[in-house]
Amino acid sequence: MSDPMRIRAQVQGDKTTVRVLVSHEMESGQRRDGAGKIIPAWFIQSISAVYDGKTVMSAQWGPAVAKNPFVQFSFKGGKAGDKVSVSWVDNRGDKRTDEAVIS
Repeated sequence: MSDPMRIRAQVQGDKTTVRVLVSHEMESGQRRDGAGKIIPAWFIQSISAVYDGKTVMSAQWGPAVAKNPFVQFSFKGGKAGDKVSVSWVDNRGDKRTDEAVIS
């Protein structure tokens, strides 16, 4: 299992901004190792965020996304003390969900 995501969520007025640093190797499947063998593809296929039971962000990713990707998004609503959760699924079926308290 990968390391936890680093999530920061801040509310300003009626808008909540969420910043996420995802810990994942994001291997494209096109590089070769020292012996010349192709390193198998391993990347996040989908990522989503949920606040108050509603999906506020969702994205489909592919092998061209960099290692340990950063994503930032905003949504209307959110209150200090509430939680936002971010989840991803990769092409090997691995999953991770982490949450942060909005400040």
